[in-house]
Amino acid sequence: MPARIRIYGQEAVFAGGHWSCTDDSLQAMLEGLADPRALTPQAEHEHAVYCAGRFGGLIQTELGWEIAPHPEAEIKLEDFAPQRKPERAGWLSFMRRKGQT
Repeated sequence: MPARIRIYGQEAVFAGGHWSCTDDSLQAMLEGLADPRALTPQAEHEHAVYCAGRFGGLIQTELGWEIAPHPEAEIKLEDFAPQRKPERAGWLSFMRRKGQT
């Protein structure tokens, strides 16, 4: 069964690893996220939930339209930012020598 989502008032259907939609710009955004490996009904549904969550949309379930949860961030700031050193913070901390705390 194809998965149906609603984003920006437009409906889109994900089936067979491809999106179909009447709005060209929405279809282009969804095709950019398309997963061609999602061929089973469960994989199609999971991918549709992911895409609807990325754009703040709704997903059609047996009970009707439900808000899709926002997916977990793929890249986090902690992956790139250095560890914070609160003992080194303070006013004029740049004047301290490297060996001092």
